[in-house]
Amino acid sequence: MVRKFCVGGNWKMNGDKATITEICKNLSSGLDSNAEVVVGVPAPYLQFARTLLPASIGVAGQNCYKVAKGAFTGEISPAMLKDIGADWVIIGHSERRTIFKETDDLIAEKVTHALAEGLKVIACIGETLEEREAGQTETVVFRQTKALAGAIKDWTNVVIAYEPVWAIGTGKTATPEQAQEVHQSLRKWISENVSGSVAESVRIQYGGSVTAANCRELASKPDIDGFLVGGASLKPEFKDIVNARQ
Repeated sequence: MVRKFCVGGNWKMNGDKATITEICKNLSSGLDSNAEVVVGVPAPYLQFARTLLPASIGVAGQNCYKVAKGAFTGEISPAMLKDIGADWVIIGHSERRTIFKETDDLIAEKVTHALAEGLKVIACIGETLEEREAGQTETVVFRQTKALAGAIKDWTNVVIAYEPVWAIGTGKTATPEQAQEVHQSLRKWISENVSGSVAESVRIQYGGSVTAANCRELASKPDIDGFLVGGASLKPEFKDIVNARQ
């Protein structure tokens, strides 16, 4: 099965109307038509970005809550994201896990609800530097994936993003071989614990200091199906990353 290359840009807590206008203008032409592109926009600018981007580019919330509405000050529901034109949501990013102490179980609940509400989900997993140095990479990512697998009945609208925490925003990148090794192990785990067909079809993105300089080698690996890009997604080079397989 040929898995469609999928590149997400996670703008995090960055941007204003002027810079977002420039980013959207840059993304309005010259992208590989064989790649699926999604941008994770800060909540106040989701609708603004949606009006500026071509319909071919998906717009994602960077987080959502596990229920449709209620007394949850500051939270955003999948229904609200859909109502303003978002069609994706990023859930379980390492910053949500480490800074905001989101648990595997909460992330699984969020994924369940977002999918039920009709959003596509980029579900993030990944180990810290301490966990990698302790030889715990597989233990951690399998645990995180197991929580997701328990929550997901239909994988059609799910992309997994493997993001080694030690490589996010640090300038350190897993070598293409290190990234491929984890992606291959994840696919094997999914085959053995979910199904062979899901393992074959689900896309696994790599995230962690992806740049125009390293994207082509990473994209050449058989189990790397795209990227979730942080800082570089705010720069013109994001276009080069989207086009990594051209």
